Amino acid sequence: MESHIRSIFKAITWRVGGTIVTFLTAWIIVGTVEMAAKIGVLDTLLKIAVFYFHERFWNRLNFGKMKPPEYQI
Repeated sequence: MESHIRSIFKAITWRVGGTIVTFLTAWIIVGTVEMAAKIGVLDTLLKIAVFYFHERFWNRLNFGKMKPPEYQI
């Protein structure tokens, strides 16, 4: 099981790459760096929150998890 802080750091590092893609896409579409930056920041904040809750939800499910062995030698 992952800690909350690990999920937070995973979300942040994942979003760095996503923010760059969003910023560049928005810049191409809207044509201004200022508006592209605003879109990138808003997109990042929302997606960090959504990713965090997505991770926490999946940590509660047993689907696909392997059970630890009863003993190890």
